[in-house]
Amino acid sequence: MIERKTQNIAIAIERKRNLTVDDLKKLNLPLQFQGQLVIIEKSLNNIRLKNPLSVELGKILATGEIGLADYIIHSCLNKYPNMIPYIFEHQSMVKMSRHFLRHCSGSYESCPVYALRLKKFADWLGYSPDLIIQDVKPVGAIPDPMKVQNHCGFLSDYLAALQDSDLKPGAVSNYIKAVKTFYRTNGVKKIELDEPLSRNVSHKDRAPKPEELSIMLDKAAIRESFVIAGIATGGFREGTFSKLKYRHVKDDLEAGQIPIHIHIEANITKGKYHDYDTFLNAEASHFLKLYLDQRRQGTQGMPPEIITDESPLIRNSHHADRVLGVSEKTIRKIVHDSAVEAKVAKKLPNSWMYSVRTHSLRKFFRTQLSSTKIDDEIIKYMMGKTIDTYEDVQSLGIETLRNLYAAAGLAIRPKTKVNRIEQLKEIIRAWGENPEEILSKDILFRSNQTVQTDEQIHSHQLSVLATELKQIIRKEVTEK
Repeated sequence: MIERKTQNIAIAIERKRNLTVDDLKKLNLPLQFQGQLVIIEKSLNNIRLKNPLSVELGKILATGEIGLADYIIHSCLNKYPNMIPYIFEHQSMVKMSRHFLRHCSGSYESCPVYALRLKKFADWLGYSPDLIIQDVKPVGAIPDPMKVQNHCGFLSDYLAALQDSDLKPGAVSNYIKAVKTFYRTNGVKKIELDEPLSRNVSHKDRAPKPEELSIMLDKAAIRESFVIAGIATGGFREGTFSKLKYRHVKDDLEAGQIPIHIHIEANITKGKYHDYDTFLNAEASHFLKLYLDQRRQGTQGMPPEIITDESPLIRNSHHADRVLGVSEKTIRKIVHDSAVEAKVAKKLPNSWMYSVRTHSLRKFFRTQLSSTKIDDEIIKYMMGKTIDTYEDVQSLGIETLRNLYAAAGLAIRPKTKVNRIEQLKEIIRAWGENPEEILSKDILFRSNQTVQTDEQIHSHQLSVLATELKQIIRKEVTEK
């Protein structure tokens, strides 16, 4: 009798990922170890939590990666501490968190926000995140095609529930995106809606007018005035602006250089994709000096402060005993309160949102610079946006960018006195030419030459405009 020989299938190898208590103790986190529990009583800013957290030690060690455990706790502790036990309790949530850390930008916002949105879906469906994944993958790591179809139906039903709850299209899209990301990062890649979602902007904000910003500055305190002027003339996102330190402005501020150059590192930008450069105009620089002087001298509720390179540019006003920075929420609240008090922002119909908000100040920055004919890619670069691959704005050099910014004349308050440069600009405009474009071309032609003082800048601009005006008149006479 002939028998067919069979080959034994080798057992799949596994790598043990060991994470120890000693590893956790090395983290710069407020963790307390009590038997098989990890207790967290304070935030990253050393502020006591309203409700202390307890997480099973074994759940944290099961992540197997010290960086991942640190990322989850660090992401959630300040804003969403209750999500920490929820994430560690479910391996499927840990996998999604690992995706943000290892394969995305590692943003501390993504982990808790997506976890909150996924929890909403899990609560709606009535099952835990792990049971949801176990249902669609009942055997091994391969999804069951029939189960996949069922879960596509769940997603469609969830979409209807979100829309019926009067959420705006953008919010609905974000909730659906979180659910799809959850499935995909857990090995289920075909959970989709039958049709694409609409993302029409239903409540659009607007760029405030210069006179409206002037009213906001008139009514605001020094600290709030710097926040408004800084974002409006620097084009910052609130997240980036809240993370600025004194070292970002130190050199130019102490040297009296206007506009102040600020180099933004990639790790404090949205997405952490690339670094960039922007500037603060004379108005923002003035408020910054007043604000820092106020902090050095101290106030009735705040003792004198020694400003160091690592001091936050905007200090938390609720803690007099220690120097802390502010959150994005604080920046948004400052702008919102100022806009509402000045009656610049109005509540939009059928919405909780207002017509002028923090993002509106970035719109002001873009709108004002665009009107001066500065190249659009340069404006996008100064706003921290990703520009065309073949546009190397950084190669222009800081001084060229500084001169372009200065030539644009970005300002909030109207000038009280028309100087000779402004007079020449008006005459050139009357002849049908654009003086800002003329100055921009001159700066790019001179490339990275350094102009040290305001007087030298004004003198050179006066010479360029005067020469151009002569050429315009000569050309007109010759043609006649």
